[in-house]
Amino acid sequence: MKTEPSLLAEPGTPARDADAQCDRIARELNRECQCVSLDRQVWRRELERSDPGAELARMIREDRPHLCSDSAVFAGERQLARMAQIVAAVERIVALPAYRERVLAYAGETARRQPKARGVFLGYDFHLGANGPQLIEINTNAGGGMVNALLGRAQRACCEHFDAMLPGSLAQQPVESVFLDMFRAEWRLARGDEPLRRIAIVDVAPREQYLYPEFVLFRKLFERHGIEAVVCDPRSLACAGGALTHAGGRIDLVYCRLTDFGFDESASAALRRAWMEDAAVITPHPHAHALYADKRNLVALTDAAWLARIGVDAVTRETLAGGIPLTLRVRGFDPQELWRNRRALFFKPAAGYGSRAAYRGDKLTRRVFEQILEGDYVAQRMVLPSRRRVGVAGTAVDLKLDLRNYVYAREVQLVAARLYEGQTTNFRTPGGGFAPVLTVPCAQSA
Repeated sequence: MKTEPSLLAEPGTPARDADAQCDRIARELNRECQCVSLDRQVWRRELERSDPGAELARMIREDRPHLCSDSAVFAGERQLARMAQIVAAVERIVALPAYRERVLAYAGETARRQPKARGVFLGYDFHLGANGPQLIEINTNAGGGMVNALLGRAQRACCEHFDAMLPGSLAQQPVESVFLDMFRAEWRLARGDEPLRRIAIVDVAPREQYLYPEFVLFRKLFERHGIEAVVCDPRSLACAGGALTHAGGRIDLVYCRLTDFGFDESASAALRRAWMEDAAVITPHPHAHALYADKRNLVALTDAAWLARIGVDAVTRETLAGGIPLTLRVRGFDPQELWRNRRALFFKPAAGYGSRAAYRGDKLTRRVFEQILEGDYVAQRMVLPSRRRVGVAGTAVDLKLDLRNYVYAREVQLVAARLYEGQTTNFRTPGGGFAPVLTVPCAQSA
């Protein structure tokens, strides 16, 4: 790795005057507006709409008190539009045969099977840099969509800016129709007009997962619309005779929340067989993870020379260069160059998720750096998260924030924030957790 301005300088394009003013107002609101916007009574009613709602509300209140923040986050209209442009640019690249050939070359066997289903709940995660949003990573089983949709409905106006609209398609349509239509679209892509009767929401030891309440919310959503649903561990599934079953009943579709993205672990044996034999529709799936979420893909998306060689147009290349921090593969680079530049870098494992085994370069020890060199890591130019000031026990606290775009079929469904302290979005920070995003309008638009 060479010490180049493109690595060390803040990427992106400075905003126009009108857009810069809009972004400035959003920053000021995030710094100065400490009002409590979450109406906990409405939030509880949303959770308690049907059995076991009371238990669900208790579970969140007692065991997951920092799942949701009491505060909303403000974002400029053009910041939100810019994120959508970056999402659209990535989607154009993912559709190219040359890109698919490159990323599938290092994917596992299960990822090379191409299904008809797209994969639900892509999560495009952004930091707001000095020159606009920066795409930090993409996830294929992005959690929190249902929680954030309900959270948006439980906000109360505590200042004039709460007249701003929640961004994404969920602002215009109820969560039930948007999310249910997404799962039904997956089913139709794979099975046409066959009836969708039974869905399994699958994760390892699901009751122990922090987002287990969301699994229950999805089960309730499916059941309200006449689709039987179960929440289960992958080890409780069986696959034989071209059918995936749970407790003797056939599973038509699996909403997969596993972090075993390639179905490589023994616990995923039935899912792996069902996937390879097309015994059930599985979404999201290994193919989607390989196309979007492997961290090595960010290397391709920021390789300007390669993008030009495969015929990507100049506008798309400019959007990607300004919207994704330069990302390089550690393997093959001079370790001494990496060490000298470490303070400008963030190191992530290629197959990682949830910031596990990821390291800020300015906090690296030599021992950890040697472990990184032995593994399969990428080095991404660091973009520090912006901040949201919230009130906690009568004290103003500045928390980090990132913005997650929930995307399906190239459409941004919802934009939500996560507030936290420390290196990761850990849902352990007082005052932190998921937060709705409110749009600050600009004086004029592009």
